[in-house]
Amino acid sequence: MKFMKLGSRPDTFYAKESVRSVSSEVSSDLIIQVKGSRYLLHKFPLLSKSLRLQRLCLESPEASQIQIVPIPDFPAGLEAFEVCAKFCYGITITLSAYNLVSVRCAAEYLQMTEDVEKGNLIYKIEVFFNSCILHGWRDSIVTLQTTKAFPLLSEDLGITSRCIESIASKVLTNPTKANLSHSYSRKERDNVSCNGSECRINKAKGSTKGWWGEDTAELGIDLYWRTMIAIKAGGKVPSNLIGDALRIYASRWLPNVPKISMDAEKDGESDRGSDSNGDKTSKARLLLESIVSLLPAERGAASCSFLLKLLKAANMLKASSSTKMELVKRVGIQLDEATVGDFLIPSLSTQNGLVYDVDIVLNILEHFTLQGQSPPVSPRRNKRDFERRRSRSAENLAVEFQENRRSSSASHSSKLKVGKLVDKYLQEIARDKNLPLSKFIAVAEAIPDFSRLVHDDLYKAIDVYLKVHPELDKSERKSLCRILDCKKLSVEACMHAAQNEMLPLRVVVQVLFFEQARTAQNGGQMAELPSEIKALLAAHKNPLKQFSTNMPAEDQLSVPGQKSPPPNAYSSQKVKPVEENNSDAIFPDGVEKSWKLNSLTMVPHKPKRMFSKLWPINRSASEKN
Repeated sequence: MKFMKLGSRPDTFYAKESVRSVSSEVSSDLIIQVKGSRYLLHKFPLLSKSLRLQRLCLESPEASQIQIVPIPDFPAGLEAFEVCAKFCYGITITLSAYNLVSVRCAAEYLQMTEDVEKGNLIYKIEVFFNSCILHGWRDSIVTLQTTKAFPLLSEDLGITSRCIESIASKVLTNPTKANLSHSYSRKERDNVSCNGSECRINKAKGSTKGWWGEDTAELGIDLYWRTMIAIKAGGKVPSNLIGDALRIYASRWLPNVPKISMDAEKDGESDRGSDSNGDKTSKARLLLESIVSLLPAERGAASCSFLLKLLKAANMLKASSSTKMELVKRVGIQLDEATVGDFLIPSLSTQNGLVYDVDIVLNILEHFTLQGQSPPVSPRRNKRDFERRRSRSAENLAVEFQENRRSSSASHSSKLKVGKLVDKYLQEIARDKNLPLSKFIAVAEAIPDFSRLVHDDLYKAIDVYLKVHPELDKSERKSLCRILDCKKLSVEACMHAAQNEMLPLRVVVQVLFFEQARTAQNGGQMAELPSEIKALLAAHKNPLKQFSTNMPAEDQLSVPGQKSPPPNAYSSQKVKPVEENNSDAIFPDGVEKSWKLNSLTMVPHKPKRMFSKLWPINRSASEKN
């Protein structure tokens, strides 16, 4: 911190209660009243440096020997007035980044300019401000913070704009060296030296990184917004550093959003609302919307986790629809980076009683799917162009082919990640007793079919929903299970589904059929099935296309008393649901597995027609006719 001392006379102020005076052999002839305090001073030193005091003394009548001059509209505090009065008397004063703005505003009000006397207070403050304060990083921020007490005067005097320009220029000098870490103390960060009019910042050893994100986070939102706009306008700071700086600022000023929103909601429900809680909510909402407006346009500038936290806060604070939509679009672009915990956005609506806001998630998934739903394909080559420029074009085409392949593969990979995320999300929201079936199905169908290579997680979500909602009727259970592809279930999931009494019988039959077919294709022992099914399986020429899936141990379904074979998944072809004639049944506990298996695999009339819907059969031309 830089200081400036002016004056050398030993005279000092003495204060007794609200009366202050200067120690001098000459009796006082002027009383100045400032903010309830009275100063016993002398006309000559003050009027020789203050043009306003000269005019006030001329306007106010003299009472006996002492003239009283009130200053009711003095802009600064008593300390600033005392500094100005001491300067008039030649008493040593100290200026720093903490009192520079207040003293500068007081000197401006008192009109202590060069027109009155050369080398007056305003001139000396400006020299100190330009030569020392603006050259220091920490001093520029402290001075900018103090302008909040005098916003209009600071703007008119150019203090605010010059501080912002100074801070932005220092950030833009070496933007890549600032990684905004919290690894060292702020006290050891800068060692400021000032020699005459030349000032410089000596960085402490080991502290060349991570300095501007934390320090600028101390500013209020209005000054911070202007500072970040100036930094972004420079075009030298990477977008990811801007995003990290915004994250630090949000964590500094938005830590208690749930509490603020709960207090505001209670006030809304009560007859008498608290003005303080309403002000807190309005300020937090303004701060959030300002942060969102500062987010860089580049993808990945802010992490998906941070964007979802902002979206949760926007939902709680009831931010504007444009702010929410902006966050929804940004989250949708990089949804593959999200986690289930970040994806659970609390619902604030008391009408439907939902735990989580599913509608926002549906909007996010809609924006995500707009990026394209096609799996990766190889780019088409033009044969004529390839032959025309074999030497150089072959190289360019190869590079273009590889780039297109990488980008499409990355896009397809992100959709697979989102498919896994959605299934995990369905498992969480399925525990909500008030969640309508239509919303559950809408979320499940919001992603393309190829995003789910395995339906185990989707089956878990369906199983949870059926257990939490036992009141579902037959048609609703059928609608719920239509989103499940039995051919994409692993062996463990099939075992669990075969014994799941909550599932419709049609689904259980499909599961058992495909499990028997899978066993036959792998050369295993088949359970005793009716002759019609055996003939159907024997007539099938094309085996299912196999693909492996590696599931985490915690995600695997287990069936008591049975060993789990390695999970396998098969063809992704959609299974057409089978119509049954009042065949839903609930099997009581304690029934032998062999009896249950044989009874479930029994086929109703016209079994071949029924299983033709379950299994695609390659028929010859003669059979089709």
